[in-house]
This record gives sequence, C-alpha cells and structure tokens, in this order.
Amino acid sequence: MRRLLAGLTAGTFLLATAACGSSDGSGSSDASSGGITSVKVGIIPILDVAPIYLGQQKGIYKKHGLKVSMTAAQGGAAIVPGVVSGQFQFGFSNMTSLMIAQTQNVPVQAVVNGVASTGVDGKDFGATVVKKGSPIKSAKDLEGKKVAVNTLKNINDTTVRQSVRKAGGDPSKVKFVELAFDQMPAALDKGEIDAAMAVEPALSTIKSQGGTEIASSYVDVAKDLTVAMYFTSNQYAQKNPAVVKKFKEATEEALKYADDHPDEVRQVLTTYTKIPSTLLPQLILPSWPAEPNLDSVRTLAKLGQEDGIYKSAPDLDKLIP
Repeated sequence: MRRLLAGLTAGTFLLATAACGSSDGSGSSDASSGGITSVKVGIIPILDVAPIYLGQQKGIYKKHGLKVSMTAAQGGAAIVPGVVSGQFQFGFSNMTSLMIAQTQNVPVQAVVNGVASTGVDGKDFGATVVKKGSPIKSAKDLEGKKVAVNTLKNINDTTVRQSVRKAGGDPSKVKFVELAFDQMPAALDKGEIDAAMAVEPALSTIKSQGGTEIASSYVDVAKDLTVAMYFTSNQYAQKNPAVVKKFKEATEEALKYADDHPDEVRQVLTTYTKIPSTLLPQLILPSWPAEPNLDSVRTLAKLGQEDGIYKSAPDLDKLIP
C-alpha cells in the first residue's frame, strides 16, 4: 500500500508514510457523542470547498448528525493517502487524482459531487493566466514556457495541455512546475513563472495585478466539467455506511445552499483564505451541482491517458459507484 500511495505524486510522501495504518475510522476522529458523529475532511483551501464551510456554519451537517472539521492540503494527490490511512474520513479531490488512485488499486470511492466548471469560456472559476504585459497571447504560446500547476501530473496538467491542443500548439513542450495556488500570484508577478493555471481566489488576485486570462482550460476539456468530488476509503464506506450516507446527503444540501447564496459564499471564503475583501465582488463562482457529469469525467480520463498520466484506463464504475 505504501508503494501505491507514494506513486500518486512525489509530493505525497509525508502522508503516504502513514498509509499502512488502519482506515476503519475507529478512534476519536469518528466518535459519536450525543447522536453527533465527528469526521475529519481533507480539503484544499480554495473557493471550491466553500459549500462545506457554509454547511458547517449554517448547521446543515449538524442537522444530519455530523460534526465536520477541515484540514488543509495542497492538492487532491496529498489528500488521497490521508483518507486511505484513516487520517481523514473524507477528502476533497480533483477527478484526476481519484482516477490515478483507482488505476493503482488504491481503495477509494467517490461519495458526492464537489465542484464543476461554469462551462462559460472567459467566465470560469479556473483559468490559465499570464502577467500584465506578457508576450504570451494564447495557449499556443505556452510551448517551451514555465507554467505553474498546484500538483504535477494531475488535472491541471491535462487541462492546460488541452488548451494548448485546441490553440494548435504542441502540449508536450509545456514545462510544468508545482506551486500552491496561493503562491501563484506572487510568482507570476515576479516573473518566476510564465503562466499559471489558477483557480479562485488566486485567479482574481492575479487579475487584480493586471494579469490576463489566455484560456478557460476547464471549459476547453468539456462543457460543465466535473472538476472534483468528495470521497472516502472503501473500507470506511463498508464499515460506516450510515455515516457515508449522512455525509452525502448533508453535502448535497450544502452544495445547493452555496449555489443559491453566492453572497454568503464570498463571505465564508474570508474565513479560510487570505483574500482581500475588496476582491470578493470580482470572484467568479463555480457551479455546485448535486450530481457529477460523468461524460465530462470520461473525457478527462481519455485526455489523461493521452498525456500518460494513467498506466491503464480508470474504471469509473468502481470509482463512482
């Protein structure tokens, strides 16, 4: 198991070292008290996860008998080992990290939708951007350039490459570097990178510095792309089906609440990110549908295979039961 988890990305080493531990959810992290079950959720501190924070704030999870606590990580590739090891009962991960895990026989399964693209070119919550005055005018110009993504050999590699393909360029010539989303604005401004695949709130921060969007890379992959989902380990799901059901139902309710209350989404973002309040009105919110778009995930899987991210085709029936 240690070997499989370590293979997700080099950056997962610290969490992967715990991967041989129990994943049955036993212990205080899943203790029930007064009818309330406490669960830990591994998340990325970005706009995507606003619904779970709103759900906690508005008492949605409590109503469903859950007390959730969130722990931040840089990307889904780091969260997967944490869930399998039992450090978290649930995690938030982009679809590529989950598909990589599935193809490597890491025992995870998706539970409920996480976040989706708006499907609108030029008005999405994630985009490939360059700094003010950059000579890079289109995704084709990224050939030979240094592009930041939050996790290497993952979803944002694929989305950027697809933008380059669509623009008539050679995606194999892009040079990717790993950088946390919140570090992208400064790195771009200093010229340490040529471009970044950024999501909100980093995207609005870069634009406030005069940066320019050159591609809506999630939209380039598929209309209404399912970008990420919440997941658990197979073992935890088998031993705690009632908790998994509660988490699914509560999160679906939280997703709908977020979709219906955009102003509250912007406000809750200030509780777990460092975004200046002056940028809140400029944020482009994603879509939070209750159900994943499986056709879009199949497209993402196919492109990932072309890029050599998977050694074999992901089994989506097993991953998204």
